[in-house]
Amino acid sequence: MENNKQMRKWLDDMDLPHPLVIAGPCSAETEDQVLKIAHNLKDTDVNYYRAGIWKPRTRPGNFEGVGALGLKWLQRVKEETGLKTATEVANRAHVDLALEHDVDLLWIGARSTVSPFIMQELADALEGTDKIVLVKNPVNPDLALWLGGIERLHTAGIKKLGAIHRGFSTYEKSKYRNIPEWQLAIEFQNRFPDLPLINDPSHITGKRDMIFDVSQTALDLNFDGLMIETHYDPDNAWSDAAQQVTPKKLVQIMQDLRIRKETDEEAEYNSKLSNLRAQIDVIDNQLIDTLGKRMKISDGIGELKKQKNVAVLQSNRWNQILGAMILEGESKGLSEEFVLRMFKAIHQESINHQEKIINA
Repeated sequence: MENNKQMRKWLDDMDLPHPLVIAGPCSAETEDQVLKIAHNLKDTDVNYYRAGIWKPRTRPGNFEGVGALGLKWLQRVKEETGLKTATEVANRAHVDLALEHDVDLLWIGARSTVSPFIMQELADALEGTDKIVLVKNPVNPDLALWLGGIERLHTAGIKKLGAIHRGFSTYEKSKYRNIPEWQLAIEFQNRFPDLPLINDPSHITGKRDMIFDVSQTALDLNFDGLMIETHYDPDNAWSDAAQQVTPKKLVQIMQDLRIRKETDEEAEYNSKLSNLRAQIDVIDNQLIDTLGKRMKISDGIGELKKQKNVAVLQSNRWNQILGAMILEGESKGLSEEFVLRMFKAIHQESINHQEKIINA
């Protein structure tokens, strides 16, 4: 699979004045719920109305979707509001039923993307379809696995392809439900700049009050659209209640987002500059997070030294670290002077942490 301008033709042909917007409830719960939300969204920037019909839950016993019955509700959405429809498919039976009910956009979830067997089954079921098919990133941060799934669909003759960035699972405590790993999404764009990339801030954050900030970062990084879960009564939703917003809030988010258009040379310059700055912001946040983790480890060392009555400063260890980091920095194009200044500052902060613990 090679990058080419035809990859984004389906999106360019829509000629949208704003990013692509896919919105609707995490799960289709009742016919009334599905239709009520759709009517609230019909005169907004929403291009595709999403609703989960089959819900892959981590543990059995939770609500796993209404099943094929919900597809009839999506048909009514299209008839009554004119909104195009979207849902997740995870096997051949789902694909057959979704196509039978004329769902316009299908997406493949993170749990499916991890399995080449599932992706091949879906590619075979969708072979030659003219529907839009979007692939969410796999649960783990593996770019090759993500691209491999898309490539299977491409090989099956599916022309209207795209990707959804929904973040990645981590065992570490984080403010995100799924950490965004923006750098991996940036690498995806570098490899396939013309393959439409949609951001899913609902699943990245897991919290509705963080959706705006993640959406803005995505747009600053030149994402092509957003998938935002929307419910008229989010707190009482049958699944993922904490990450859904009301239709009114969705409209406000879309109004408040800064969307940069390339209309002339100056605008193109500003757009590229904003994108590069957004990439720097991502890395700077990663640096702060990493330094915070390093100092927590220093706290642990301080506790051990306190127990054994050992001096904070260990000169031999410090000299070994500094020498190794200077060489590593040179291999990354960093000057010796910069590495020295940076690690002296880090070392001093580490000493401060340990002394605070020992003297407590």
